[in-house]
Amino acid sequence: MRPLLALLILAAPPATACDLPGGPAGTLKTASYTVVYRVAPIEVGRHFSIDFAVCPAPESVRVDASMPAHRHGMNYTPSIVPLGEGRYRAEGLMFHMPGHWELLFELRANGALERATQGIDVE
Repeated sequence: MRPLLALLILAAPPATACDLPGGPAGTLKTASYTVVYRVAPIEVGRHFSIDFAVCPAPESVRVDASMPAHRHGMNYTPSIVPLGEGRYRAEGLMFHMPGHWELLFELRANGALERATQGIDVE
């Protein structure tokens, strides 16, 4: 009986820490996920990136942003670079005007979609 128990323990997937190296980061939660993110400095009209981790790791992620007051999104589609262990970098984001933006993380797994949003004010 003990060998079987040991086999089950060894076969369990390792826990993935939902953190980002390099200091403080924001945290968002959905029903199934925790998103920890760090936004590079944002200047109007300049590309920036977002480093983020998702726990547990979903099957796919998408990052986008919109300006609710103006009813439009970004003029660019960011690319997602997987960094392993549930960590990612979204590159090529640009806020082309100042104001209130909503950053959106879309997380998909097993046919289900969950969204996490964060407001960002850009001057």
